[in-house]
Amino acid sequence: MELHDVWFVLIAVLWTGYFFLEGFDFGVGVLTKLLARNRAERRVLINTIGPVWDGNEVWLLSAGGATFAAFPEWYATLFSGFYLPLLLILVCLIVRGVAFEYRHKRDEALWQSNWEHAIFWTSLLPALLWGVAFGNIVRGVKIDGDKEYVGTLFDLLNPYAILGGLVTLTLFTFHGAVFTALKTVGDIRVRARSLALKLGLVMAALALGFLGWTQVSRGDGTSLVAMIVAVVALVAAVVAIARGREGWSFAWSGLTIVAVVAMLFLTLFPNVMPSSLQEDWSLTVTNASSSPYTLKIMTWCAGIATPLVLLYQGWTYWVFRKRIGTQHIADAH
Repeated sequence: MELHDVWFVLIAVLWTGYFFLEGFDFGVGVLTKLLARNRAERRVLINTIGPVWDGNEVWLLSAGGATFAAFPEWYATLFSGFYLPLLLILVCLIVRGVAFEYRHKRDEALWQSNWEHAIFWTSLLPALLWGVAFGNIVRGVKIDGDKEYVGTLFDLLNPYAILGGLVTLTLFTFHGAVFTALKTVGDIRVRARSLALKLGLVMAALALGFLGWTQVSRGDGTSLVAMIVAVVALVAAVVAIARGREGWSFAWSGLTIVAVVAMLFLTLFPNVMPSSLQEDWSLTVTNASSSPYTLKIMTWCAGIATPLVLLYQGWTYWVFRKRIGTQHIADAH
């Protein structure tokens, strides 16, 4: 296997880690309006992800940095062609981080309510837009012979990509509801399980349609295996939450995300960004990659840094592993 193939796999792993981890905290952010009944319950939801949300975003920074260094042509075409939606995602992530930190700085109801609205919308929009973006990458976009995107914003708003956005939104929200049930006690835990079951049924219908469409249009044998794993894990996650097994449901919903992302990258390879105008104009792991020397240096750096990041994140989740409830929220909140 060539180094550019290795880095394609590593970038896929980084995106998988990002969607697995950031997926549930996007979902929790959406649930601050769908599940929480009062300010104390919203505080409980925010506290479940408070110690980890910023660490989860490290995976996005790593995926973006790895793409820039390993596949500069892919990075340039992607960020120029998808400029507006990616800028909107970036703004949402910035505002979301500020909202988490500023919400509790003042006790006024209006102040806290405004930041809670910000948390909801800046969680919902990225969860939707990431699916739209990856749907377009897999489907193919208008790339010309100079490897430049020549389409418009409206070309990105096609039925397949929009369906992909709805899948990621519902999948992440389901993942977040299961995580909430796993991390809370009392009535909010019971309601999180009930909402997760309802979301799971909607998510299953959308996901089956999207995965089937992907397999028929661009899939092969390996992507079919990933699709089967995703479907089995998805069904298992819904069944587990229906039986009140939050831990198993979270593991299965996580496996669903892993399998879906794996399927999308398997349908891409050896392309990194297919051209819908002419197949020969597509960006591939070969014509979009950096020099072998650059990839070699990156491999050594990743081999040293990645285990340290995994150890630190694992330690963080272990320290903040206990369940919480409204009884743990101070009266001032």
